Amino acid sequence: MTQTSNSPHSMTHPTTYPTTLSITQAGNLPLEPNAFVGREPDVAELVQLIMATRVVTLCGMGGIGKSRLALRVAAELAGDLPDGAWLVEFPEGTPPDEVVRRTAGILQVEGEQHRSLRDTVAEVLAGRTMLLLLDNCETVVEECARLVRRLTEACPEVRVLATSREPLRVPGETVWRVPPLTLPESAGPAEVRESEAGRLFLARAAAAAPGFALTEDNAEVVARLCRDLDGLPLALELAAGMTRVLSVPQIVARLGDRFHLLAAWDRTAPPRQRTLRATVDWSYRLLSEPQRLLLRRATAFRAGWTLDMAERVCPGDGLSPGDVLVQLTALVDKSLVVVDGELAGEARYRLLDTIRQYAAEQLHGSGEEQGVRRRHRDYFCHLGADWETATLGVPWPDLKRRVERLERLQGDLRAAVEWSIAVRDPEPMLQCLVELRWALIGAGRHQAEMIGWLDRLLELAAPTLSPALRGRAHILVANLAVNSGDLATAGPRASRGVELCRAGGHRGGEALGLMVLAVTDQDDPADAPEKRLDRAVTIGVEIGERLLEAEAHGFRAFLALGQNRIREAQRASERVVELTTELDNHLGMVIGLTGLAQAARKRGDLAAARRHFTRAMELLRGFDARQSLISCLAGLGTVALESGDLPEARRRFDEALRLGRDAGLRMETARRIASFAQLAAREGDLRHAVVLAAAAVAQRPSAGSRLESVLAPAREALGEATVAALWAEGLALPIDEAVTLALQECVRPPQPVVQPAALTPQSTLTAREQEIAGLIARGLSNRAIADELVISQATVARHVANILAKLGFASRTQVAAWIVGSDAVHTASETPDV
Repeated sequence: MTQTSNSPHSMTHPTTYPTTLSITQAGNLPLEPNAFVGREPDVAELVQLIMATRVVTLCGMGGIGKSRLALRVAAELAGDLPDGAWLVEFPEGTPPDEVVRRTAGILQVEGEQHRSLRDTVAEVLAGRTMLLLLDNCETVVEECARLVRRLTEACPEVRVLATSREPLRVPGETVWRVPPLTLPESAGPAEVRESEAGRLFLARAAAAAPGFALTEDNAEVVARLCRDLDGLPLALELAAGMTRVLSVPQIVARLGDRFHLLAAWDRTAPPRQRTLRATVDWSYRLLSEPQRLLLRRATAFRAGWTLDMAERVCPGDGLSPGDVLVQLTALVDKSLVVVDGELAGEARYRLLDTIRQYAAEQLHGSGEEQGVRRRHRDYFCHLGADWETATLGVPWPDLKRRVERLERLQGDLRAAVEWSIAVRDPEPMLQCLVELRWALIGAGRHQAEMIGWLDRLLELAAPTLSPALRGRAHILVANLAVNSGDLATAGPRASRGVELCRAGGHRGGEALGLMVLAVTDQDDPADAPEKRLDRAVTIGVEIGERLLEAEAHGFRAFLALGQNRIREAQRASERVVELTTELDNHLGMVIGLTGLAQAARKRGDLAAARRHFTRAMELLRGFDARQSLISCLAGLGTVALESGDLPEARRRFDEALRLGRDAGLRMETARRIASFAQLAAREGDLRHAVVLAAAAVAQRPSAGSRLESVLAPAREALGEATVAALWAEGLALPIDEAVTLALQECVRPPQPVVQPAALTPQSTLTAREQEIAGLIARGLSNRAIADELVISQATVARHVANILAKLGFASRTQVAAWIVGSDAVHTASETPDV
């Protein structure tokens, strides 16, 4: 750091000045109390900025490090300015009329009677080349602004660097928002050391607790500490000081009460900086009452908010909707609210966690929390009603913004549901969720959690809840269950939902329930699914809901593809594309194009399949529809696999699997593991192929029908016993390890081959299919099986076809032989040693 010079000013500027001038030093900057850590790019940028623009104000919340950064910048500049750098501090409680007197005193300028001291200071500095650092201007911002304006008018070579929670708003001012320290990008020791927050914490912790060091064992918790404290320098300094008495894990565990924990620091620091609470308390006290109201009410939002959201949720006693923008602007200026990008085309605002925790305490103690939470819940009810209108047909850009907004607000939606459950007020939230059905299902995330929400809300609902709303909620549960692969749950819930919607006269809900039933009820007559879908299409046409009609055709395409009725699947998918193109609904178009691609692949037209999948991906560009994107990537991977382009197949499967894993989509992840099993088999790695196939079936038993193509060559090359052992290993493999194996992120050590209990993967068959396979082994015909199980012959035929496909067999005799062999193995494995 450049130290204070003691050279007389006259040696630099021989010009004489009035007798009121008595500057004898080229600066008064203090020595730094400890090492300055981080912010090297910020310092370099600010040095250039102050030389170019003359007035720079560093703005930021208390504890962000404005003063320390300003002192470092001033020290960098002091040696290059003939008259040095001068620091003027304004402690809390400084009267406004003390601003100029304090500045004059620091500069050793004496005033004259009957003359403005501000003008005198400006006259004295008029010929100087120097930096004036005004620190902590926020409590006297008006008077500081007047002084700086006068200096910029009269002193062309004087540069002013100010620190304040809010801008001075003078001509020529450049406002520079001081950001938090950079955070570790991951939890590794190297990443912690490279981050500014990590470096500061480590430096101060080593000083507070000699011997403290970063290790492989504590790197993850240090990284978490940095993130939890938002990279806030004051908080990190206080936490580092606590390492004298607590371990880092103990500090992190107590951060839920950070204001109590981080309560001891340098006794020589200004009172407002001795504890984290004092710093935030000080900022809060400086706010007007409307600003305080907005700040604490904004804590209702978990994932940030827009102006529209704030205007709907935050007004109330003491704050009108029309005043929200003015007060929000003030909070941004005071650095208590952060502008953080955009949310669906609108500016997005958020609170740092430290400010949020403090403001939430204020809200909790204000007596207005329940009203704010209710308005927050009502905002989502407004979104739900808007969705029902939007799905009837709005331009895609408008619909896309709605989808993006809801996707970014998942945390807030969860909070609204949790509040509704806590206060036992379920009906508005049930209405909201069923109105948001299309968006919730299309997003493809958090589906198990949403089923839990709906079940809890239904449980709390009063008997007077309308049959239509109750029915629509059951159908939404069924739809989510289908997407999760849980057909056993989906069927009964859809059936109950259809009954209730019919009783309540809600035809749209009835149509949706019929669609779900068409793909869930496997024991109905063979023509039942088609009749249900026909009825759903008719309802969609009659009530004028083209999106509902398109969905019914989408279900028809899905069902037809599963039964290899390719031409029908193509016709249905073409109708989906036609209807959704009329609606300008890109997500619906993607569903139709995906159906066309799958139909083309099944009939062997790989070029057409690739074209449709590629077009679908183009529609998804710039839009986070995770499940649809995964389907397209997987489809392109399958097309590449069948075309013999194995590197391209691996690339597509890799991306799809990572997306599914990172989104927590367990069924999608299982499907992609199955794809990797097929790829491994084509690459000649039959051992990994069998293990991956079993891991996929463990998560999704219905995958077995496709994976017989992996097992057949493996049995021939490796032998039945080895395949069975590998299969048993795969069934026990945790899903995260299966993902790692598929992506080949690490080399798995060779596993011992243990003789399993069964030679063939029975889990590829459902319980009903295993029951029918057993009856086949007894020699029963389809008619006899139908009589035995009290189901139709058509249903038996469908099950027998599924059994043959899953096991890779061509005849009932092979099924019988397999059952007998499996029973023999089971009997042998269950016989105790003698």
